[in-house]
Amino acid sequence: MADPKGFLTTPRQGPPRRPVELRLRDWREVYEEMERGTVEAQAGRCMNCGIPFCHVGCPLGNLIPDWNDLVWRQDWAEAIERLHATNNFPEFTGTLCPAPCESACVLAINDDAVTIKQIEIEIIDRAWDEGWVYPVHPEVRTGKKVAVVGSGPAGLAAAQQLTRVGHDVVVYERADRIGGLLRYGIPEFKMAKHRLDRRLDQMRAEGTEFRAGVNVGDDLDADELLAGFDAVVLAGGATAWRDLPVPGRELTGIYQAMDYLPPANRVQEGDLERSPIDAAGKHVVIIGGGDTGADCLGTAHRQGAASVVQLEIMPLPPDARPEHQPWPTYPMIYRVSSAHEEGGDRLFSVSTQEFLGDAEGRVRALQLMEVVFEGGKFVPVPGTEKELPCDLVLLAMGFVGPEKGKLLDGLGVEYDSRGNVARDASFMTNVPGVFVAGDMGRGQSLIVWAIAEGRSAAAGVDRYLTGRDVLAFTIAPTDRPIA
Repeated sequence: MADPKGFLTTPRQGPPRRPVELRLRDWREVYEEMERGTVEAQAGRCMNCGIPFCHVGCPLGNLIPDWNDLVWRQDWAEAIERLHATNNFPEFTGTLCPAPCESACVLAINDDAVTIKQIEIEIIDRAWDEGWVYPVHPEVRTGKKVAVVGSGPAGLAAAQQLTRVGHDVVVYERADRIGGLLRYGIPEFKMAKHRLDRRLDQMRAEGTEFRAGVNVGDDLDADELLAGFDAVVLAGGATAWRDLPVPGRELTGIYQAMDYLPPANRVQEGDLERSPIDAAGKHVVIIGGGDTGADCLGTAHRQGAASVVQLEIMPLPPDARPEHQPWPTYPMIYRVSSAHEEGGDRLFSVSTQEFLGDAEGRVRALQLMEVVFEGGKFVPVPGTEKELPCDLVLLAMGFVGPEKGKLLDGLGVEYDSRGNVARDASFMTNVPGVFVAGDMGRGQSLIVWAIAEGRSAAAGVDRYLTGRDVLAFTIAPTDRPIA
């Protein structure tokens, strides 16, 4: 145990956020580093529980009490070793994961949870600063070739694991840069891209080969893929977005979130001077109250939107954990992200009935109605019609599964009842040697699950190719998060 009285004497203290008026002027990350002494004190709040439920909350099974104790003792070098033992990319989860581990913290039963996520990011940031992150080379080469299709967190985790046990790994990405949604879907203010770039440099030094700008299925068909590699890992994500087929959907000025966010990131990469979909001076409505909607919100603020309203069909969540979502589950409570702090309005229990346009065919307003959930569906409440003016609409309503197309059709993979690529306990599809990891097989989920699935799929691939058992399965494909 770290500090035996830490949870009694030290209140929870999160990282400071940069002032809103300053951070809206740039695209730098919102959070500032905590002072070192503060981090150690926060780590001392960990009670080193006999049954650490934070492990249950974390799909990666991170050794949270271990590295909390090491941080409190200021043994940072050993702390990063424990962190890397279960998580290839703690800087990704430390910035992007909603931290279901904290909801499962035993201290959270009747007090504020340990600041697990912040301690995690502080460990990896210090490790990079001190030079403790370096390439890990395999002791032997197997001569086996593995293709990983998709360079998001699942694909990168699978690739790194497989490279480190001696396979020749090639990662294919259809975009012009490696990183998947980490590169073009996550705004710079949420995760700076230098965090991604230095990991890619590490992986290149380890021997992983990256090929960007290759649309597997078109540029490289399924037969060529199978002929050229001993195994394939499908990690292309759940990129088929959910649309809103209501009258007026064809009007100009209505875009999917993933049409809006990538150009904004390309501006930060230096590819564009200005995004072709720019919120500057516009009245913006975001349909969807999740993380993607919040990313759109923060982006619109930085582009100088005149106003922003975020719509959510679900009712306003409670401030405290509801009784039907007991500890250690991840509760659906009212949360205020950094983007929400920066401005804009949020409307709950509303549904868009129609998009209204002007004479030139541009969207000018939404027709809304309040809704209630009855009989398993959302029912409009008569007499609650409302017109909401806008000239830019962003659809951030989630994703319905992987894109069906030449690659999956050519491989002949089967799908589960939800439309995701089906797999067995080793993460292999019905096609021998073809595995699937992340959202493509699981459906839209958290980054921590993507990394966990990538690691687990890599274990399945290695066992398939060599018969050995040197990589541990983190999870089974049937697992579902307590989140």
